[in-house]
Amino acid sequence: MDRVDGSRLSSSELKRRGIAAIEEALRRGPVQLMKRNRTAAVVLSERQYQQLCQRAALAPPPEVSALAWLLSCPVAAVGRSKEEIDAALEEERDW
Repeated sequence: MDRVDGSRLSSSELKRRGIAAIEEALRRGPVQLMKRNRTAAVVLSERQYQQLCQRAALAPPPEVSALAWLLSCPVAAVGRSKEEIDAALEEERDW
């Protein structure tokens, strides 16, 4: 595997093309860096990384029930429009 293949990038391609290969592959989403046909690492864009950190911060501790976690979530002061919700969902799906 010596080429960018979807969201996978071989170590030999990375050696040949450097950061340009990663930047190109990131346009399609998170990039798996492959070494000997096994995933060695995953590269995320800064936006994807920040989204992951935000989600992790909101995750409930293991001992909290789903209901308790939902009840502890802050209620939006101002409701969002359908368009705002659709845009937020589309952004989350844009990997």
